[in-house]
Amino acid sequence: MDFQKDVVERSYQMPVVIDFWAEWCGPCRILGPVIEEMAQEQADRWALVKIDTEEYPDIAEGFAIKSIPCVKMVFQGKVIAEFTGAIPRAQIQKWLDQFLPPVEAMEEEEDDLSALLEAVSAGIPGALEALIELVDENPEILIARLALAQQLVIPDPATARQLIHDIQPGDELAEAAADVRMIADWIQSVPSTINQAGVLLGEAQQLATSGHIEEALKKIIEAVMVDKTFNNDQPRKTAIALFRSWGIKHPLTLKYRKRFDMAVD
Repeated sequence: MDFQKDVVERSYQMPVVIDFWAEWCGPCRILGPVIEEMAQEQADRWALVKIDTEEYPDIAEGFAIKSIPCVKMVFQGKVIAEFTGAIPRAQIQKWLDQFLPPVEAMEEEEDDLSALLEAVSAGIPGALEALIELVDENPEILIARLALAQQLVIPDPATARQLIHDIQPGDELAEAAADVRMIADWIQSVPSTINQAGVLLGEAQQLATSGHIEEALKKIIEAVMVDKTFNNDQPRKTAIALFRSWGIKHPLTLKYRKRFDMAVD
């Protein structure tokens, strides 16, 4: 189990109900099958995570578990409800109905985040500042940290790397995080003075860090045309990382992606 991913991050998508249990606990064996069946039936509204207190004593201690079975509901990274003991199915359902956030509220939270990320991508004044504040207050929202890393990678690659340090291969956002790291590698690399493609990448680096992104992209495409395989395909991989980070609707993607594809061919 990955607690950060399975509980904390998931709880920003839907409520997560944690069932703290242990093999030796008789009441746990009574409650377990009931709440598992309910979780399957209501999978569109909440997710169930079972935590064996013997296997994960540190997590149990962190939640101040005194007796089991103990069930806690986590939403938006916070515990919002709990009960202890093997209560009947009807009482569990009553508890769920009382504390589960309305579907409309969950959808509104997702819509608000999507709208903010779109505003940041569009360069709307104040959106980036709002995203920084959101990440500061809610570092558990991985997609928000990734979006901020994409915005900061050229002016501040070190901070961008730190924002995505825990996104690993196999994660849902792994490819996008790898693109951020590729761009950071280019910005932080020492320009070549020997290979022409490397020289062009260095010129692109200077242009990008001084705010001339379009001119930088032109230099990168030129480097692809000169020697796309330079430094383990760095010109080609950097251009692709930029296009994917910007998205297909970004003005520079629309304007230069076809030119890049021709250069690669």
